[in-house]
Amino acid sequence: MKHRGASIIFFNRDHQVLLVLRDDLPSIPYPGMWDLPGGHIEENETAEECIVREMLEEIEINVAGCSLFRIYEFSDRTEYVFVEQADFDLQHIVLHEGQRLQWFSEVEAAQAELAYGFNQVLSDYFNSLSEKS
Repeated sequence: MKHRGASIIFFNRDHQVLLVLRDDLPSIPYPGMWDLPGGHIEENETAEECIVREMLEEIEINVAGCSLFRIYEFSDRTEYVFVEQADFDLQHIVLHEGQRLQWFSEVEAAQAELAYGFNQVLSDYFNSLSEKS
């Protein structure tokens, strides 16, 4: 059985998305790569409960009530991707996992090689914005 993950696309007024630079440890998957914030869904935990727990653990932000964007069936996992508007001042975010946070424009995100196949997720996200216009 594939494992399940939950991640979140934080977006700001400038239509940028927030990415986290993963720790540069050889013992973790995708060390030193940009990634969407999130994590693995634990047994008996919903995707919503997971993303709330992960964001409290990783950046001390409560995302209860965030919206589900899409569910992706990747070869290795089922990924629940949420969205939340957030105009964070990154200097005031306490980061417990990863090296740093950074806002990315659509072009910058497309040029970065993201962990876990999230380039497709962000491409879908930005395409959904232009569909709404």
